[in-house]
Amino acid sequence: MQIRCALVGMPGSGKSTVGRQLAHRAGVPFIDLDHRLEQTLGTTIRSFFEAEGEARFRDIESQVLADVARQPGGMVLSTGGGAVLRPENREVLRQFGNVLYLRASPEEIFKRVKHDKTRPLLQGGNPMDKLRDLYAQRDHLYRETAHYVIETGRPSVHTLVNMVMMQLEMAESAGGVGSR
Repeated sequence: MQIRCALVGMPGSGKSTVGRQLAHRAGVPFIDLDHRLEQTLGTTIRSFFEAEGEARFRDIESQVLADVARQPGGMVLSTGGGAVLRPENREVLRQFGNVLYLRASPEEIFKRVKHDKTRPLLQGGNPMDKLRDLYAQRDHLYRETAHYVIETGRPSVHTLVNMVMMQLEMAESAGGVGSR
């Protein structure tokens, strides 16, 4: 089975961690869109946000996502938490391959990322309130974009990878997106 999927979800939902292991297990390349963006920007996302603003960042994010999506073959793509904010990005992702929403509650995410200073949208103010606001703004967009929702609450990364693999195998046997 040739896997071609994208992982979407809130910052801290496990997209990079699960994606890296999923790609390794499937024997396909792993692309972390945030890392690709930092290479393109020549700086950290946080620094770019501070210097240029979110709107400019989202413009470049859309360009880089479209470039990655044009690459042929199997891969696992981990998107940034805000990649679904633009309608064109949601469409690119849905055409790319199977899209899986790694869903985690704001409370679960806060436990995972409360000490992470590299997440620009979670800096300053009350991070828990910010996560709740982001979740309220984005959950419906993740659901709209995704072909499948995977609950990430308690399972280990290994268990989540198994859950994703089973979902993709079922999709392929049913003639889903990934079986093209």
